[in-house]
Amino acid sequence: MSDSVNRRDQIICIALRAFSQSGYHNTSMNDIAEALGVTKPVLYQYFDSKRSLYLELLHFVGEDLLRSVTQPVTQESDPRAQTERAMVAFFTWVSNNRDAFALLFESSGRVDDEFADIVSEFEAAAADAIAPFIAAKVSPAEQRLYAIGLVGMAETVSRQIIREKRLFEPQQLGETLARLAWAGLRSLGQER
Repeated sequence: MSDSVNRRDQIICIALRAFSQSGYHNTSMNDIAEALGVTKPVLYQYFDSKRSLYLELLHFVGEDLLRSVTQPVTQESDPRAQTERAMVAFFTWVSNNRDAFALLFESSGRVDDEFADIVSEFEAAAADAIAPFIAAKVSPAEQRLYAIGLVGMAETVSRQIIREKRLFEPQQLGETLARLAWAGLRSLGQER
């Protein structure tokens, strides 16, 4: 690995922590440079601005989350197992990436329209990835709507956990929420 790639990775790692803890507006390039033990001009060799660094972080974190959640689901064919694997994968990601979750979903940067649009894009991409796995006799539009509900449920529970700084076991929490979701999913499209 080249020194340039290594330095870029270091910047991203330190910036992720700084932005997730202090928010976009309260974090300066000087803060990041100081935490890295470099001068601010070194940061500008890799990123044109604080905004470009933050935007890259949002994309990096969002893509990592999507990959981490959707990949295990594709390895299952049983809808109930898919639901469980998705939830467990999501909460495992949250547990291992609290700063990344805070950056994506809790950061003060969400007040910025461009940042909020990027987060919304990842929420929509997650729903789009999950929707085809909802095996119910409903329209594709309804599948997507239910997928948005699953994404929202997992995100809301995670926000609460992060805010309260609670410890949790991802496997157990994922399985519990999957049972809750499955109770509703299994009845979709059925006659009552």
